[in-house]
Amino acid sequence: MVDQVMAKKIAEGEGFIAALDQSGGSTPKALKGYGIEEGAWNSEEEMFGLIHAMRSRIITSPAFTGDKVIGAILFERTMDGQVDGKPTPQALNARGVVPFIKIDKGLEDEKNGVQLMKPMPELDALLARSKALGVFGTKERSVINLANREGIAAVVKQQFEVGKQVLAGGLMPIIEPEVNIKSPERAEADQILLEELLKALDALTGDDKVMLKLSLPVKPGLFDPLVDHPRVLRVVALSGGFARPQACVELAKNRGVIASFSRALLEDLRAQMSDAEFNASLGSAIDEIYAASTDKATVAA
Repeated sequence: MVDQVMAKKIAEGEGFIAALDQSGGSTPKALKGYGIEEGAWNSEEEMFGLIHAMRSRIITSPAFTGDKVIGAILFERTMDGQVDGKPTPQALNARGVVPFIKIDKGLEDEKNGVQLMKPMPELDALLARSKALGVFGTKERSVINLANREGIAAVVKQQFEVGKQVLAGGLMPIIEPEVNIKSPERAEADQILLEELLKALDALTGDDKVMLKLSLPVKPGLFDPLVDHPRVLRVVALSGGFARPQACVELAKNRGVIASFSRALLEDLRAQMSDAEFNASLGSAIDEIYAASTDKATVAA
């Protein structure tokens, strides 16, 4: 069973979820955005050390607390590392932030307009280790590029199969079937995804609930039936490549949906900033995303 105290915070908390889960392939790009050019490290270990230092700086910032950031998604290496002398999940918990772990191992090649997740043969062991460290939930990402019903149905089927495995391990799954915001068939893909998700949610048994992480829809309010579904703990949105101002405007149009932003949260942070500059910049980003997550009428107006 999932931790009920953390479940209540995620279900009812005012705020958003920070995505600090850039993995191996996207780490150089994340570091470049942070002002550290490729070539500043001599090994993969040094590279991961630099990204961990960035995440530690974020997590320990006075701006990063459970008052506005209710959860944070970690990369596996970040989960296994330490922040402030504690395992990272415990450091988050101490700040009132609920920890999640990214579990997918990347994407398969595109077929039927979608990219399924690669196999995860060691998932059960990762779930057990994560739960022992105090992690509440997981996040697993697929990508939808075209409005192909067969492909989208396959994405949802795989996502819910993995989600049930996560639930069996005592953790809360964040199911993430990302619709590519550059898709020429984005609106149609949104609609098909909604229909397939509702079918999968209706088929859940017992007391099972899941979370959903979705691209911001072309049609505002399209995902209202998911927000209201009794099997959904919370609906969160990814920025999907939108810069923060636009991501916040789009987010604010969608009732009951909170942010789970990565790039849009971190885009103004630089390694070269003083602590005062860094904390002010992060605080400003957190305030903007918090407002779009919680104060829909004001921000959307």
